[in-house]
Amino acid sequence: MMNPTNIMAAVADKVLGHNPTSTRQQPKTHPTEKMKAIVWHGKFDMRYDEVPRPMVSEPHDILLKVTATTICGSDLHLYSGELPGMEKGDIVGHEFMGIVVDKGPDVKLPIGTRVVVAFDIACGFCDFCKREEYTSCDTTNPSRVAETMFGHALVGVFGYGHMVGGYWGGQAEYVRVPFADLNCLPIPEDVPDEKALYLSDVISTSFHACEMGKVKPGDKVGIWGMGPIGLAAARWAQILGASTVVAISGTEDRLDIARSLGCVVINYHEQDPVETISKMFPQGLDCCIDAAGFRFAKSIGHKIQRALLLESDTPEIITECCKACRKNGIVSVIADYPGTANNFPIGTISMKHLRLESGQSPTQRIWKMALEKLRTGEYDPSFFVTHTMRLKDVPDAYKQFYNREGGMVKIFVRP
Repeated sequence: MMNPTNIMAAVADKVLGHNPTSTRQQPKTHPTEKMKAIVWHGKFDMRYDEVPRPMVSEPHDILLKVTATTICGSDLHLYSGELPGMEKGDIVGHEFMGIVVDKGPDVKLPIGTRVVVAFDIACGFCDFCKREEYTSCDTTNPSRVAETMFGHALVGVFGYGHMVGGYWGGQAEYVRVPFADLNCLPIPEDVPDEKALYLSDVISTSFHACEMGKVKPGDKVGIWGMGPIGLAAARWAQILGASTVVAISGTEDRLDIARSLGCVVINYHEQDPVETISKMFPQGLDCCIDAAGFRFAKSIGHKIQRALLLESDTPEIITECCKACRKNGIVSVIADYPGTANNFPIGTISMKHLRLESGQSPTQRIWKMALEKLRTGEYDPSFFVTHTMRLKDVPDAYKQFYNREGGMVKIFVRP
């Protein structure tokens, strides 16, 4: 079943048309060869389907044989039908890695190279890419719907719908990767797939959360949301020297992982986060990171407003972050907020002299540093990986992940 938001987005996409881009979005496909992939068929309907195999379609492309992929927490927004721009038949997934099996004439990467692929599709030559602002690439997303909503078009993203280009995703046996020399990172033999995979998004994104929050030695850091990004950010905060990391969640098995890292934990079902933090740190936290996002309405008022489409996003987590943050502190919003929210705490931000930073990870700038942390063992993502499975099992995993069943936090998937 199509969500009304996706129906409206599809209609708007056809009415508004597309901007020119530096690369095609839909790949050429092999005339006879097929592959298996996870395909979106509607709200709460992911399927393991047979689809045409993509081919190298531009001179800067590679064809990647996927060796590992995963579900991102943000993929659950697609699963629930709450992000606009999804169309029946879209191949999902933006965290993946594999082996280069074919390439265009402009690609320097040798065939046979094992690489991890960034979730964002950057061109490398626009003004934003030249400043290493890769998730602001100006040439890879044709969507005028996004341009109309946000003022400018967004970066293209693998497997995340037509608001970000409609590119085929990586929960599949093969993927066509544009601008491969920029968007692929070769992985040395001493780093296994089980660790390298997460450079594509979660490791880099969680570092970016701390980077936006200017986390430094001695800081007291609070993180709302103990999904993969929140847990991964907790470890980065420790590496960056935070004296205390406060982990806030309503899911006890995730809080157990945070405890194992040495975090102070708050279960918001049992304790009010703002009141509890105020008692622990009367001056407030130096940095508050929102790793939860727009879907998690807590009050009856915001649940009703979302149900009646009076707002798409709830600002309650951001409000808690702003209240718990010290004066002149920093609020880092790494969570997804695709729409609008009522009762946004602009007064708290202004009167407490807070800085609020947000945005997606420019992964191509971060991942070489993060790879070295993996190689030395200083950062080991194994602590947040809870399940291993095959690609055919992924539709069931979406349901389990969405419902927070079986202690699922992050999965490792072999095709």
